[in-house]
Amino acid sequence: FLGVMPAYSAADDALTTKLVTFYEHKKDSSVPSHQATVLLFDPRNGSLKAVLDGSVITAKRTAAVSAIATKLLMPPFAEVLCILGAGVQAYSHYDIFTELFTFKEVRIWNRTKEKAVKFANSVNGPVQVCSSAQEAVTGADVIVTVTMATTPILFGDWVKPGAHINAVGASRPDWRELDDELMKNSVLFVDSRDAALTESGDVILSGAEIFAELGEVVKGTKPALPEKTTVFKSLGMAVEDTVAAKFVYDSWSAGN
Repeated sequence: FLGVMPAYSAADDALTTKLVTFYEHKKDSSVPSHQATVLLFDPRNGSLKAVLDGSVITAKRTAAVSAIATKLLMPPFAEVLCILGAGVQAYSHYDIFTELFTFKEVRIWNRTKEKAVKFANSVNGPVQVCSSAQEAVTGADVIVTVTMATTPILFGDWVKPGAHINAVGASRPDWRELDDELMKNSVLFVDSRDAALTESGDVILSGAEIFAELGEVVKGTKPALPEKTTVFKSLGMAVEDTVAAKFVYDSWSAGN
């Protein structure tokens, strides 16, 4: 796939588009499944101001949004973080989650165990490599799914009541990471209702009802409900790339 994600933010005085290629590698590849470039324009006249590494921006902004959701929705006294998947998003989520939150234990599972072991050996803190997704999930307070799965790898009967799940993979209408039981028995939050109802297989195929957009919780128009089992379905929004790219550009400009 080749995706084009244009956005304009008047508040940030920023106009961008992200070009992202997505290839479903049949075998483990040294080339990432997603590669991206962000173009930043001058909103006053349309001239190109910068070309930015969209892969870094995508990894960082996606994890940042998950962190916002987690801050609002996770149970109090969350101690165990579980990450399913060991790709680029696993690293970016690990970095910001261990920076912002104080988990006593971090677990990881990946379809190919070698990648999970490599992850555990390359990050800055202790990580327990689990031999199955169920082992990783059992008793976890916060779960992050960042996989290339097309059928469910996380099941409701494994999940601790009151846990919070950030579902980041499965970005196609026929792909799944979470099973029907988990989707239907959790309070569902999304970044965009429109996107979730057209792009997310987890939402579309389960028929789960969307409770709120994350922005509604941030604004205070919908409650967070951290005492419930919660799912945040993240698909990504172009405005996230716009704000991030402008932040990077402004920081670089100040340095110059």
